Amino acid sequence: MNKALGTAAIGGGVGGLLDILYAITLWGFILGGSPVGILQSIASGILGKAAYDGGAATAILGLALHFFIAFSMALVYVLAARHLRVLTARPLLMGALYGVLLFAVMNFVVVPLSAIGPRPMTPIGAFRALLPHVIFVGPVIAWFAARRAPAPAAPVAVPA
Repeated sequence: MNKALGTAAIGGGVGGLLDILYAITLWGFILGGSPVGILQSIASGILGKAAYDGGAATAILGLALHFFIAFSMALVYVLAARHLRVLTARPLLMGALYGVLLFAVMNFVVVPLSAIGPRPMTPIGAFRALLPHVIFVGPVIAWFAARRAPAPAAPVAVPA
């Protein structure tokens, strides 16, 4: 179990880092938001609109929540990969598909059930949100899971 936790920490950490850098770059700089606002928007999942009044404290909470979610996503994949070898045999393909699943769960289950509540999504907004999950988060988690997976057992010869 320690190896699974370590793999999830590494995969979730790297995938989460790439995801938050993407979000801060796109929504925080290119589209006119702020890095603090991006992190507070994550914290708003549990604090609601009050997250935007909390300054650095709620931004730090948002960052911690972001990495907790990334770790949880990675742990689910790592544990599933113990039983479904295809997840480690084809990590980039399976990771991209896992990224689609993560996007769907986050945007159609987690966010609507959070303090943010349901929110409309434009096609371009959906594409911008899907992209890092398919390119960064899912594949990075799958790649680390594959690299740290136990070697397949050698076939056992059965006497005739």
